[in-house]
Amino acid sequence: MPALAAMSVFAQPSGGPYGPVEKSYSVPKSGNVIYVAPNGKASADGSSVDKPTTLEAAISRVVTGDAVILRGGIYRTGNLELNQGITLQPYADEKPVLKGTEVATAWKSAGEGVWQTSWEKLFPSKPMFWWRREREEARTPMHRFNNDLVFIDGRFLQSAGSVKELTADNYYIDYDKKRVYIGTDPKGHTVEITAHDTAITRTTAKVHGKDADKKGPQILGITFTQYAWTALAIEGKRHFTHLDEPVDEPIGPADPATYGKEVVGTLLENVTISFCGRVAGYFRGDGLVIRNSLFSDTSTEAIYVIGSSDVLLERNIVTRNNIENITGYFASAVKIINQTHRVVVRDNLLLDHPNSNGVWYDVGNRDGVFINNYVEAANVAFMFEISQGVTVTGNVFNSNQLGMWILNSADSYVYNNTFVNSPARISRTERSAQGDHFDWHPATGPGVEERFGHVFEKNLMVADGFDTGALLRIEQWPKVCTKLPDSPMAAVDGNVYVRPHNEYSAAAPLVNWIDRKAENCEVGYSDLAAFQQGAGYDKHGLQLDGSARSLFKASDLRNFGLREALPIDKSVSIPADVTKLLGWSKKSAQRTVGAYPAK
Repeated sequence: MPALAAMSVFAQPSGGPYGPVEKSYSVPKSGNVIYVAPNGKASADGSSVDKPTTLEAAISRVVTGDAVILRGGIYRTGNLELNQGITLQPYADEKPVLKGTEVATAWKSAGEGVWQTSWEKLFPSKPMFWWRREREEARTPMHRFNNDLVFIDGRFLQSAGSVKELTADNYYIDYDKKRVYIGTDPKGHTVEITAHDTAITRTTAKVHGKDADKKGPQILGITFTQYAWTALAIEGKRHFTHLDEPVDEPIGPADPATYGKEVVGTLLENVTISFCGRVAGYFRGDGLVIRNSLFSDTSTEAIYVIGSSDVLLERNIVTRNNIENITGYFASAVKIINQTHRVVVRDNLLLDHPNSNGVWYDVGNRDGVFINNYVEAANVAFMFEISQGVTVTGNVFNSNQLGMWILNSADSYVYNNTFVNSPARISRTERSAQGDHFDWHPATGPGVEERFGHVFEKNLMVADGFDTGALLRIEQWPKVCTKLPDSPMAAVDGNVYVRPHNEYSAAAPLVNWIDRKAENCEVGYSDLAAFQQGAGYDKHGLQLDGSARSLFKASDLRNFGLREALPIDKSVSIPADVTKLLGWSKKSAQRTVGAYPAK
């Protein structure tokens, strides 16, 4: 079992509060305090709330331990750099908003319902080198990868490939002539166009005459929106731009003692980030905490955690990722990647991601904990790929194409989750470190013959219709069908499967399982009894006829507590450290299936 941090929590999503919490901030009593305002004067020293300086001036002056206090209002600013462990927070209960756009006012009619303006601050870009243009361009035109954004009265517009494609809902940019075109008469409207690439970069380079101090910033209660590339970037050993592959640190298998130490202890709390042309925030460095924050309307990722250890994400809301519907980029609302260790994702809401995965631990990660989260309407709610050691417990997966996908990994421990119209899948393929499309990535995780040790116990699997298919899918690709004779599963037991007794349950298998004699290495079992007899697993499981509405208190209101305790076999017990992690007594754990403790 992976090492589990001591946590005072209880299984199942807590009910909040999620996202930013309204509060009035006290001025820190230690360190130098600098007050800033949207109308502040750069020449002012910012020593009092009545004589604020500018945010740009304050950032250039601060040293570790200082606090920048932001008055409410809109700061149209960006590309700020700092390398000190400072605090950024509002003044009292005021609402500071950092915007990466400027208002465009000089519009001319171009005829036929089209208006144009000249714009110098443009952000052309291109896809990463690994994007497969020959396969994806029909669905994702190249102009989607430019990072410019246009808003009319705060409404996000999609990009178009030409003036002829213009409607009221998109824009076109001629990069050679530096002109922006829209299909809405701008008269009487506020049109904003991106003018800054980033809001703040916490760099590890020398800036403003100061060496970096290796301490992360504390960012509290601030809103960031409408930045061309990313709102926040926490750097490691290297400086990255929008054209760089962001996960390339470290490159190849590495000792965690050699990375993640350049910026330690970054905190985001009650922060809002929205409408970034690529990613809301790139985060590197051990000891990162992101708590009670809101990430919405982002592109390929919202939260991107890279090469870091001892990270905590809790009580955040992440919604509407990949609003440009970029394909071939494996979009995920939260991506935890490249040899992270002990990253805990606890009690978050991930909602409305039809073009995106939810949370994805990708390549070389170790000893993750995914607990008490609620994920709804994502492609894959939770994914764990080419990694080793994760505890998945107390979560609710509702109406996702897949609730969980463990791919080419080892030692996943999946206990007491509730899957509603969200199948669970565990797969292994021939993908290895030799000749991989992503080069060194597979070398950071378990090899082809090391992908086993998974446990799937006491989960509640509920489905209503044909589009769900099998509730549990254990797969092995044909190329390794006979090469890997041992089961990837250490245990499958005590699970409850619920489907309506109709043509769906008669036609769709309950469980798909590995069959090395079959041409595609797969067999489907129509019911639990057939699965128990044919595969020899889930001997203490239970199958019931029913639906989400018949089983839960109010599934239409997302209340997935059970109407009454289920007649489960209590002989299946979960490990003591998982019981402790869930905050349950041993007796409660024995009588509970799914995320909500039986009463």
